[in-house]
Amino acid sequence: MKYILMMNCPRTGYEQFGVWPKKDIQAHLAFMHSFNQSLREAGNFVAAEGLASPQEAKIVRAGKDGEPVTDGVFPESKEFLAGYWIVDVETTEQAYRIAARASAAPGPGGKPFNMPIEVRQVMSGPPDELL
Repeated sequence: MKYILMMNCPRTGYEQFGVWPKKDIQAHLAFMHSFNQSLREAGNFVAAEGLASPQEAKIVRAGKDGEPVTDGVFPESKEFLAGYWIVDVETTEQAYRIAARASAAPGPGGKPFNMPIEVRQVMSGPPDELL
């Protein structure tokens, strides 16, 4: 089964990360590289990506003529998707354990950051009852 593990951060998360001491940023990034490598070695890694700052995001809708109409990020948003992993695992509990490991990435001072990780199954299609 495939699951997406979505790492969310508060609106100010990108700015806060940028002012951490350099050694804390380096420790956090080293953890993430090591974490991804351990997923590869275990055969669970499918994909992982970090995302650009929410200030660069746009909401896109089709206009009347089908052309894209863009709007900026809405200021009332409290959290943003910062990055994600897609993992292939045998059980939901295994996905939860992987998410907990990601959540414990080091933060300032090396303490576990305990960032929220949303876990959702990646569906291969609509449920049978809808077909």
